[in-house]
Amino acid sequence: MRQGRFIAVVGPSGVGKDSLMEALIAAEPDFHRVKRVITRPSESGGEVFEGVTREVFAVRRDAGEFALWWTAHGLLYGIPATVHRTLALGVDVLANLSRAQLDSAARIFPSMHVLHVTATPEVLARRLASRGRETPDQIRTRLAREVALPAGLRVTEIDNSGPLSTSVEEALCALYPERV
Repeated sequence: MRQGRFIAVVGPSGVGKDSLMEALIAAEPDFHRVKRVITRPSESGGEVFEGVTREVFAVRRDAGEFALWWTAHGLLYGIPATVHRTLALGVDVLANLSRAQLDSAARIFPSMHVLHVTATPEVLARRLASRGRETPDQIRTRLAREVALPAGLRVTEIDNSGPLSTSVEEALCALYPERV
């Protein structure tokens, strides 16, 4: 049996990573979506995640319950170590990951494939504004932030500025070229 692939879905806030992941799972039900553990209330919206306190996160981190964890925007994020069992079953997994964690993830998941989701600045600005979570200045700061991806990774660029169906088709063609 083949080892599953860890598919890291990365990109700036507002680019549509969660929407793309949901659409990929709808198109390819064999995918497994990693449910991240985050130190924010589960009711805060956005992606489906497990919300925990910083104290609970620390206990779980120290017990080795995370394959990967990091800090971003004042929160702690974790990828549960159970992902290794899923990969061992030959199942490809999708995980919303921080671009800053790609080097670490590549060491932990040698089969990693990165879907780098992008969109035009105009589309990103409109999506961020529609969420209503940030001020115009915060949105401008986010749009100005550039994060270079590490060299040597298997990366597929997905422009998610247009129809979601086009992005799904591009991602599936890149992940499963033998089906094309």
